[in-house]
Amino acid sequence: MTPETRASRAARAMWEGDEASKWLGMKIISVTEGCAELSLRVERHHANGHGICHGGITFALADSAFAFACNSRNQSTVAQMNAITYLAPAHVGDTLTAHAREVSLSGRSGIYDVTVTSQAGTRIAEFRGHSRAIRGQLFEEE
Repeated sequence: MTPETRASRAARAMWEGDEASKWLGMKIISVTEGCAELSLRVERHHANGHGICHGGITFALADSAFAFACNSRNQSTVAQMNAITYLAPAHVGDTLTAHAREVSLSGRSGIYDVTVTSQAGTRIAEFRGHSRAIRGQLFEEE
């Protein structure tokens, strides 16, 4: 099985059970080995008391992109630690895109960087996730 096929099948298997990302309104743009790109249109129910996108929504988008990237090899993988830096506000009507890429993978531990941008290309946030592989796979390979 090619890495591209494996990543695609892993993404489909994860998406099938990922009610949180779907409920928040996220969409998968692409998943390849060690990388993932997801998007989200900021709606009124995503706004905080300042009328801008709630930081937790931005974090959730980055975290989901991270999850799809670190599970792209069909090895069940969870977050060990994540951190985010907010750079600019996102507004209702903006479409945010989170691009996750693998920085390091050694044994069961990985590091991933995620950049969240607006449709205008404005960097909204930078996220770093540390992953840990656990037992199991997302789908059974022949």
